[in-house]
Amino acid sequence: MDTRDHIVTGLAKIGQLLRTHGWRRAEAAGVTPTQAQILVHLARRGPARVGALAEELGVTQPTASDAVAALMRKGHVEKRPDPRDGRAAMLHAGDEARRLAAALEVWPDALLEAVGELDEMEQGALLKLLTKTIRALQMRGAIPVQRLCATCVYFRPYRHSDAAAPHHCAFVDAAFGDAALRLDCGDHVEADASARRETWSRFAGASVQ
Repeated sequence: MDTRDHIVTGLAKIGQLLRTHGWRRAEAAGVTPTQAQILVHLARRGPARVGALAEELGVTQPTASDAVAALMRKGHVEKRPDPRDGRAAMLHAGDEARRLAAALEVWPDALLEAVGELDEMEQGALLKLLTKTIRALQMRGAIPVQRLCATCVYFRPYRHSDAAAPHHCAFVDAAFGDAALRLDCGDHVEADASARRETWSRFAGASVQ
């Protein structure tokens, strides 16, 4: 095994913990893992079409449709007309579904504690490496496009001389460090292709400390 194999093996072990934790929480809530993902997505990002959910979750549209139908029967999700297209429908999560999603979106304590053992610099380095890995995966079409700081129109990498907070977010007009990098930001606005390339070159070109 080369270094890449060892790294992927480590990631697989963490992924196994997350899958097991997710299955247990979904079962306790009376939903399937796919239904749980849909509830969390709707609660976090707002209304969506079935096709968009399928693409985001990496499942087929029939699988997503079956999961949505089950959630509708349970009263967790409802369809409403899409205000932008009267022929289409948007899926909305109700208040109870939002409360359920909040309970489902709790990470394993053991993993949080393990990450908490890393100091701030180590956490920042890990976040930067995860950003690079996730972007590489989405560039290959292996995962859906993510709402990363590094692809956002508001992100200004290494704008400041302060090593602890070198980046700048134009949305909140504040400096921040690698430990505050977002991998799924609710305020994300995708930059155009040219800006993304320029931003990425500046961000990824700096070595991870």
